[in-house]
Amino acid sequence: MKKLSPKGQRWLKAFHSLFACMWVGAAIVLSTKQFFVNPTNGGELYGITSTMDFIDIFIIIPGAIGVLVTGFMYSMWTNWGWFKHGWITVKWIICWYGVVFGTYPLGPWMSGLARVSREQGMSALSNPAYLHNRTMLYMFGTFQAATLVFAVFITALKPWKKRAKDLSQMDESIKT
Repeated sequence: MKKLSPKGQRWLKAFHSLFACMWVGAAIVLSTKQFFVNPTNGGELYGITSTMDFIDIFIIIPGAIGVLVTGFMYSMWTNWGWFKHGWITVKWIICWYGVVFGTYPLGPWMSGLARVSREQGMSALSNPAYLHNRTMLYMFGTFQAATLVFAVFITALKPWKKRAKDLSQMDESIKT
């Protein structure tokens, strides 16, 4: 497959970085916001949860999809490849985990908070479904944000060199 020019790769890197900033930044905001905001009435509770749901739908989801799409483009149209380096493999695992887990349990849990708080106001704080969703978001939303931050460090540090299989193939080609 044809590779991107250096200028094309810079554009791809810029878009990949933008989408990663959206996803990671919003995940950090949602994760920290839930621990430090204490509403005093039903309107505040709904305002907070609906804002968190908005951030999820309009910032996290486009950011995650953008990272996934630009990641595919990196793998196809640059020399980085799909699994050429261990750190790329780990990033693919984190990305797919984040997209799938964020789409199925995390997103519905977040939307459920907004829905219940809109319907019940402060009474939502004693609703078992609301409390379950909030607890799951505390645990798994925070874990998701942490894995995304970890992916940022992996990108910057590139801690694992080429995979051992690739290195042994390179050694064989040098000998022959």
